Amino acid sequence: MGRIIARRRVTRITVGSEPRRREDVLAVEEPLEIRVGGRSLAVTMRSPGAPGEDFDLAAGFLVSEGVIRHGDDFAAARYCAGATAEGLNTYNVLDVTLAAGVPAPDPSLERSFYTTSSCGLCGKASIDAVRTLSHYDVGTDDLRLDPALLVTFPERLREQQAVFEKTGGLHAAALFDGRTGELLVLREDVGRHNAVDKVVGWAVKEGRLPLRGTVLMVSGRASFELTQKASMAGIPMLAAVSAPSSLAAELATELGMTLVGFLRGDSMVAYAGAERLEPAVAEHDEQHAADPHDQHAATTHQGAPA
Repeated sequence: MGRIIARRRVTRITVGSEPRRREDVLAVEEPLEIRVGGRSLAVTMRSPGAPGEDFDLAAGFLVSEGVIRHGDDFAAARYCAGATAEGLNTYNVLDVTLAAGVPAPDPSLERSFYTTSSCGLCGKASIDAVRTLSHYDVGTDDLRLDPALLVTFPERLREQQAVFEKTGGLHAAALFDGRTGELLVLREDVGRHNAVDKVVGWAVKEGRLPLRGTVLMVSGRASFELTQKASMAGIPMLAAVSAPSSLAAELATELGMTLVGFLRGDSMVAYAGAERLEPAVAEHDEQHAADPHDQHAATTHQGAPA
């Protein structure tokens, strides 16, 4: 196990120079079929990662789909043999056993086709099906965070991306204690939604749900799905180095979650829940909302690269 990287001979081409053949390192991407009680629920393209990460991924996925809410709901998981015609175990089919009394997943949750590494929503019948009712109310979380602490998170996330350092091809998600700034866990994957599921799955096994007072930091953009996954785990704040989608901002506002984008250097943009970033931030926004001189700054943020 631990199929994290793969080596491949490539040709390096630079205009005006001779092509060079060399060995390169790639992030491994393989399918993972998640079954519950022997019944197939979803297939996602993921990075196998270190031992145990597939179990985290499955547990986090089941939290985001509302199937489980606590570690005690997740009884066991095992890789299934016989995934090939030769009966070999590819470690790409995982069967989860739920605890006694935990209802099996609703058949409507089953994907009509597999989820890609870039889109965890493919196969959902409609966007309404994704608005899963969370067991936790993030709007009542009393987390307050100094922006001066929040701006340190991206660099600390980047420093811990061991596989990205080798391949340049993985997303990362990290969970921070919003009060102390402690980095609790970090996971990497070819799919940003998988990285988040791995983080949440770790918390499931550690008995930490709901994740009150925490901040979920992601290396890319903040999508609707990542916002939904954070709410399902009880995380009150989602921060991203790039832009959120309009639907992510709408959902965060609806849920009472703090959503931060363009977290780079010493600045950020709060798209929802700015009151958690000290009251002065919200007051500052209100004062400038009607200021025509501030339109240039807003345009600059909207036009920033993803």
